[in-house]
Amino acid sequence: MQNQTNLDKLNEKVSQILQNYNTLKEENKMFRIEMVTLKAENEAKDAELDKLQEANMMKDIEIEEIVEKIESILG
Repeated sequence: MQNQTNLDKLNEKVSQILQNYNTLKEENKMFRIEMVTLKAENEAKDAELDKLQEANMMKDIEIEEIVEKIESILG
């Protein structure tokens, strides 16, 4: 009778371990998906930032050209 009880306890512990393993496996899968999504969003934001920096640089050049024209007009 004692052996059966120990066997039942062992079976219960193994079942708990498997359940925890499967839970962690699913959680890991969700984190991987989230990480891929966040990486894609980060790349998109980096591309947008590069585009805005380029536009800002072009505006600075335009401003410099306008200032030069004003200075040449004013003498």
